[in-house]
Amino acid sequence: MLNYEFPPLGGGAGNANYYLLKEFAQEKDLQIDLVTSSVGAFKKEEFAENITIHYLDIGKGNKNFHYQTNKDLLIYSFKSYFYSRKLIKQQQYDFIHAWFGIPCGFTAMLFKKPYLVALRGSDVPFYNPRFKLLDKLFFKQLSRLIWKRAQVVVANSQGLKDLALKTNPKQKIEVIYNGVDTNHFKPAKRKKASKALRIICVARLVERKGVKYLLKSLTELKKVDFKLTIIGEGNQKKQLEELAKELKIDKKVSFLGAAPHQELVQHYQQHDIFVLPSLNEGMSNTVLEAMACGLAIIMTDVGGARELVNENGFLVRVKTIADFTISIDAYHNKSLLQRHQKASRSMAEQLSWNLASRRYKGVYHQIS
Repeated sequence: MLNYEFPPLGGGAGNANYYLLKEFAQEKDLQIDLVTSSVGAFKKEEFAENITIHYLDIGKGNKNFHYQTNKDLLIYSFKSYFYSRKLIKQQQYDFIHAWFGIPCGFTAMLFKKPYLVALRGSDVPFYNPRFKLLDKLFFKQLSRLIWKRAQVVVANSQGLKDLALKTNPKQKIEVIYNGVDTNHFKPAKRKKASKALRIICVARLVERKGVKYLLKSLTELKKVDFKLTIIGEGNQKKQLEELAKELKIDKKVSFLGAAPHQELVQHYQQHDIFVLPSLNEGMSNTVLEAMACGLAIIMTDVGGARELVNENGFLVRVKTIADFTISIDAYHNKSLLQRHQKASRSMAEQLSWNLASRRYKGVYHQIS
């Protein structure tokens, strides 16, 4: 496996990789080496008897765990190629599972071995505005080549698949949804009483996550009082904190910074609704986790949103402040809030990493 992020580094893809490996630890007919990035020096770790993780030193240090710069990606690409080349000489691998088409899929393609590309979001052309120019000039053509040469291409939502097909309408793409650990992420047995509606947003604080639109929507609320908790780091954090002050809602908004993934459940459990105002999204792990904890969901109608929000919340238009305001205000109706919360948990129980792992294992057998 090749993945430039793995906890504590990164976000959705790193966490998805972690949970998939937890499931694969029970599959003794699989032997896996994951080549990923370290937050410090190189290290090698036995994740399970059949799984070894190789953490490459990309000069990341101990800061900005949840955001990988172009420099980080280039260093990982260079080092992972040469390190993986040594591993391939030592062992006879059947195939390579590349998380992200670029850069990991490109690296896998260089080895001329069978490989799977798992599309995650930003690696799909025109998903992330950050790469718009590169997508147009270079990545679109490169992605077509990487996908064409792969034995299997997988997307984590139908929405992401649809976006990928705009790059190559003839590409065959399977959909394997993210899962959620419903034993860990579950509703609180007891929740503190609150007159205010408790809102939580867990996201990287970057332009693509659209957090500023959520903040602006809160000034227009007419039916509910609120408290907002924002968990995450990113290059927009200071700007968003200043915006909250300008909007005079800073007393009601808490910026907690990054939180260890295993501790997120404690935060979800003490809130009522989860809001994700992304400009684009694949299949959000944080939304799945919030659903499993019994939160109503408000998110933008992008990517795999329609596959997650159905009778458990509201879909809103991208960058549309009024939509967020109306949706949040709707939860002055406590019975509606409770219905949506209950529906979220029920839907989450139908999704599991065990199911996702079985789907992936079926694909592995196709390749090998």
